[in-house]
Amino acid sequence: MIMTHRLLASLACLFAATTAAAALPAEVDGQPLPSLAPILEQVTPAVVNVHTRTRVQVRSSPFFDDPFFRHFFDFPSIPRERVQQSLGSGVVVDGAAGFILTNNHVIDGADDIAVTLEDGREFSAEFVGADRDTDLAVIRVRAEDLAELPLHESGELRVGDFVVAVGNPFGLGQTVTSGIVSALGRSGLRGLEYQNFIQTDASINPGNSGGALIDLRGRLVGINTAIFTPSGGNVGIGFAIPARTADYVMEQLIEHGEVRRGSLGLEVQDLDRSLREALQIPDRLGAVITRLAEGRPAQRAGLQAGDVILRIDDRRVRDAQALRGIEGLLPVGQEIRVDFIRAGRERQVRLEVREDLDARISGRRLDERLDGLVLVRIPDRSRAMGALVEEVRRNSRAWQSGLRAGDVVVAVNQSRARDLAELRGLFPVGSEELSLEIRRRGVAYLVVME
Repeated sequence: MIMTHRLLASLACLFAATTAAAALPAEVDGQPLPSLAPILEQVTPAVVNVHTRTRVQVRSSPFFDDPFFRHFFDFPSIPRERVQQSLGSGVVVDGAAGFILTNNHVIDGADDIAVTLEDGREFSAEFVGADRDTDLAVIRVRAEDLAELPLHESGELRVGDFVVAVGNPFGLGQTVTSGIVSALGRSGLRGLEYQNFIQTDASINPGNSGGALIDLRGRLVGINTAIFTPSGGNVGIGFAIPARTADYVMEQLIEHGEVRRGSLGLEVQDLDRSLREALQIPDRLGAVITRLAEGRPAQRAGLQAGDVILRIDDRRVRDAQALRGIEGLLPVGQEIRVDFIRAGRERQVRLEVREDLDARISGRRLDERLDGLVLVRIPDRSRAMGALVEEVRRNSRAWQSGLRAGDVVVAVNQSRARDLAELRGLFPVGSEELSLEIRRRGVAYLVVME
């Protein structure tokens, strides 16, 4: 009994900061029993269930696309459809405006998005914007009396801090799990361009995606996004997008419908042992510049190939992936400080972050009819002309016109372009008709948009 009392007393001290502002929990043998319930009562109303429906065409025969068979065997001219449903989670970050933050993969390609609140109310949600590179999306509902959970600066987190995950695993309904921060600044997950994850052993399972990761003060420090699992279930390795990243992406999506990213205009690679010795780098951390784009910020600031970047402002550059992640979240127009090593000496330059619209641009900035489409520069090693369609949002006007990821746009209104930079100048202003010549698997097509 004495040991039990000591254990309870220790736990009470551990959670004292959590329960200080709340009523004392129930007592056991005269000792207060620590509980997260008071905090969760404030948090869980802001965590919602997100469910989507996507209509997928089903071919009735492998010969469906063959006009000969369709004509002589009377195959139906309209393919059948089946409806796919998926479940996930989201967090109301602005109750007055109705903005909900979730994962892109939760709502990607959905025809219909609905949100269910903790109190049972259900609303249709409208798409605001999404960013595949960070797996974040913003949706919006028109509702009154929405609880909210604003994002909190996650830079204070330390490995070992207690955290709680709230979401909708396996569609079971709202579920709470707890654990600690296992690591910070994790990267290496496939399919995401910018990675700086919080790793936690709080149970995160399918359906938790888009849910909240909170600290013991009830502050939103991350958005649950992925698990590492060989079996499809939780094995104690989950990942959340830090609040700092989520906040920047959310603001961009609400303001522009997309994330407008700055570029330093350089290419880098990791430091290996031989490079460190050759470049006189005592630390194993950093990223070495291999190439600079002519006229871009890094080159104009005086950086050179062979320089090793150590820090950007107050953020340490561990490797090439870390630099890529930092660069992708730098606000356009912001002046930054770059610390680097050249010839064994640490140096410093300042430069202004600029967009590189000749490398990547959203269709909406070229013509409103191309909203939902992203064009990128074709790699220099390729001899292909034009610009590559990197993505097309399902059900957008560009999608409905037949454009798909992987298409190469080679001409606008019959004027050809060598690259994306040239293509940008071909889009007419206020034209009633827009025609795009594309190449798809070596075959030419013409897409006309009214």
